[in-house]
Amino acid sequence: MKIRRRTLVAAAVAALLLGGPAAAQEVKGEEHVLPNGMKLLLVYRPDEPSVAAGWVARVGSVNERVGMTGISHLFEHMMFKGTTTLGSKDPKRDLEIIAEQEKLRDEMRAEESKMRAALRRGEVDDITKPESRTPRYKELDAKFDLLVKEQRDLLVKNEFDRIYTKNGASGMNAGTTNDLTLYFITVPKNKLELWFWMESDRLRDPVFREFYAERDVVYEERRLGVESTPTGRLDEAFDSIFWHSTPYTWPVIGYASDVANITKAQADDYFATYYAPNNLTAVLVGDFDKAEALKLASEYFGRIPRGKVAPPEVITLPAKWQYDLRFEGEADTNPTAEIRWHTVPFQHKDSYALSVLAELLNGRTGRLYKSMVLPADAVATEARASHNGMGAPAKYAGSFNVAAEAKEGKTPADVARTALAEIERLKAEPVPAEELQKVKNNIAAGSFRRLTSNFFILLQLLFNEGSGEWKEMNEGPKKLDAVTAADVQRVARTYLVKDNQATAFVTRKAGSAPADDDAALAGVPEQIRPMIKQSLQRLAAETDAAKLKDGIAKMEAQAGQVPPDVKKGIELLVAKARERLAELETAGKK
Repeated sequence: MKIRRRTLVAAAVAALLLGGPAAAQEVKGEEHVLPNGMKLLLVYRPDEPSVAAGWVARVGSVNERVGMTGISHLFEHMMFKGTTTLGSKDPKRDLEIIAEQEKLRDEMRAEESKMRAALRRGEVDDITKPESRTPRYKELDAKFDLLVKEQRDLLVKNEFDRIYTKNGASGMNAGTTNDLTLYFITVPKNKLELWFWMESDRLRDPVFREFYAERDVVYEERRLGVESTPTGRLDEAFDSIFWHSTPYTWPVIGYASDVANITKAQADDYFATYYAPNNLTAVLVGDFDKAEALKLASEYFGRIPRGKVAPPEVITLPAKWQYDLRFEGEADTNPTAEIRWHTVPFQHKDSYALSVLAELLNGRTGRLYKSMVLPADAVATEARASHNGMGAPAKYAGSFNVAAEAKEGKTPADVARTALAEIERLKAEPVPAEELQKVKNNIAAGSFRRLTSNFFILLQLLFNEGSGEWKEMNEGPKKLDAVTAADVQRVARTYLVKDNQATAFVTRKAGSAPADDDAALAGVPEQIRPMIKQSLQRLAAETDAAKLKDGIAKMEAQAGQVPPDVKKGIELLVAKARERLAELETAGKK
């Protein structure tokens, strides 16, 4: 994802997934299904003259396979490239160029196959190096570059965004996870028809312009977000080991070699399967006329043909984990420990008790902070727990995470030992009624605050619908409130056990300086600090001033739509982005 999407979406997801709305504050949604299978969910809230609008595709990295990992995330980029009516000065010639590019790419792929064979024989050491390319590949590449330049002259850059902005819309954004892909925006109530037309047009008649150039953008994003960050590769390796028997093994952004070789033909087939209306749900939250919305949905979304084949079901089930696995690595970062246990997916009956258990451990009044951060002999500077949070998969398999950063002079083993002691205490001693109720009250209060924003209601509905069903937004809180101390003790004893465990220790590489992020992150919720830190690392590595400017503008535009605690994280990102932009501009003047 680009900066304008990933940093905001990551923070938003962390904030909204901590719980659903309070049981007494249910969202009244009205479902409709079009003849082509597309679902429409209407939530009428006339508090302000605008509509938070979006749609979710039930497709993420879990639907991919080795050889084309990262394609779901690539689509997040490609869906902003326009249609036959938007995005080009000469749509006819634009399509001709794309066809010519594909003929060249077919020949180039044949040469790439020869280069991979040479790599396997040891004749070259890196096929990405220019000197490793075959003479024919170089010739084809030069012709391809000429077509790219011609197409760029025809492009109308960011026309999708420009039209929305000109008509008073704000916050156009998107996000991809392991399980789903979503698109959203806020539009004035009198521009609802524009939204229906724009969104249906890119679903019915998209043109994947600059496909290979954008593929390279994603490749570079991966380099900056994974390969150039202190712990990016270690995190990816640990994820791969932990999720080894599931489609969650590979990262959402994809493997580098796959991203570099995704073909447009693969993309076309993927789109036809997973972006068909029978795999989509559109959601409106705000001030609109129901009859008009249904009429517009039928007129615009109803014209999209149903998919020819149903999206294949994910059938790979997690193998039973019977290990106490240890993973160790070094990085230019403060020492950390993360302990994970395999648990249950979204909406599983035990997921609610596990979520309550996580909140008992979390926060400045939580057990981890009290035992690991607060004492005079503290072992950690921060500690957190999560069930199916912090970016963890949830639709088909789940995890419980405890992670902490070691205090200077302490080791990851010290951190893990103290954290595990708290887990054992939860198994041995029932949680006092007062403590349990306090946690439930905190979850309910935070969830109630998120009901004040149409934007956050929209996001929660999209995520719930993409992961299972939107009604979980109303039913989940009741199930959380019904969790007992015995339930917490039972799930701790069932899942948080040694032969269901994986532990990652990351120590500071010799010669590297301690990272001092804690002061800057003061006031940012502990649950989203890891994602904010990761985003800060990406900002520090960014070299494109234009991307930074775009990211700053997008984050500032949406800062007013997020809860106050999340806003602090976004404000920090904006400040750091401005600092990085100033560095680049100063360097450019020298």
